[in-house]
Amino acid sequence: MGDVREAMIVAGGAGTRLRPLTDTTPKPLLPFCGEPFLAGVLVRLAAAGVRRVWLVVGSDPSPFRVLEPVARAHGMRLEAVPEPEPLDTAGGVRSVIERCAGSVFVLNGDVLTDVDFGAVGRSHVAAGADATLVLTRVEDTSTFGVCVLDGERITGFVEKPPPGTLPGQDAVNAGTYVLEPAALARFPVGRLSFERRVFPDLVAAGALVRGVVSDAAWADLGTPERYLEGHRLALSGALTWPTLAALPADEDGVHRGADVEVAPGASVLGPALLAAGVTISDGAQVGPDVVLGPGCRIAAGATVTDSVLGAGTVVGEGARVDGLVTGAAAEVAAAAVVTGPAVLGDGALAPAGAPLEAGTRIPAP
Repeated sequence: MGDVREAMIVAGGAGTRLRPLTDTTPKPLLPFCGEPFLAGVLVRLAAAGVRRVWLVVGSDPSPFRVLEPVARAHGMRLEAVPEPEPLDTAGGVRSVIERCAGSVFVLNGDVLTDVDFGAVGRSHVAAGADATLVLTRVEDTSTFGVCVLDGERITGFVEKPPPGTLPGQDAVNAGTYVLEPAALARFPVGRLSFERRVFPDLVAAGALVRGVVSDAAWADLGTPERYLEGHRLALSGALTWPTLAALPADEDGVHRGADVEVAPGASVLGPALLAAGVTISDGAQVGPDVVLGPGCRIAAGATVTDSVLGAGTVVGEGARVDGLVTGAAAEVAAAAVVTGPAVLGDGALAPAGAPLEAGTRIPAP
């Protein structure tokens, strides 16, 4: 059938722009719609026929064991590949590519997309390509590297061309590839970049490097603003995500887990996700564009909008929260005001008094 059976996920980035969340949790494991982000990616890869996934991680692979039950439940074998020192975007993949039996997906661990992996993989195999890049179109090419296309063949790359200077070329790398092991094995082991070395060199050597333009949703989750925007995409239905698909929304656009308690005098405005064990007290207002992780508690009279709160987070009485991202067990004090994007680390406190403004970051105590 031409299915691609293996995948590599590059998941070793430090996630500095999402600190303090990433001080305690690797960026690819941050919750997305209630579950670790990569858990949703694994479910989508399994649906496309992938049966073995390599995780190219940093020096400590142990946090990624949380994904093993997800992999087993979907008939997948999961193997972590430690990267003791950073090897750029392709070095870690290069170090293990020869252990792959055939065509392999390569994904960036912080790219949110609902592209049809199965269709991309089958088209790669059918074309006999050395590499296939999923591309997305952009209106302003001046902040991207543009892939120059002749039909589906990539013939070159132009870095950040001003708008209008490259007529008919507006497709950029969306961070999802299919590779033949032999195509990457020609490069030396060590630090290696897909964007600066691998793909340009393959094109120059006459290899068949395809570009498949997709209108699938695509987002980088690497900053608090983009992390919130990614959740908005999923909650609005602009992007299909397994966590939400498994928990259908009610007529108000609200996804509810088990044992959710909403007081009669509280209101929840969709789209929103209330994970298992959430409690919302009388007079509180939640939504739109809100994800409450497992066990979150919203006290009486509080308001929460456009926010993603980690498991066990508490919002105190009368607090006003907009644009907040938290780790686990964070707390917003009674009567506190948060106007984000703002970030609280695990167990951090947003105090009452002066409002927390955009850009505020409070680390774990």
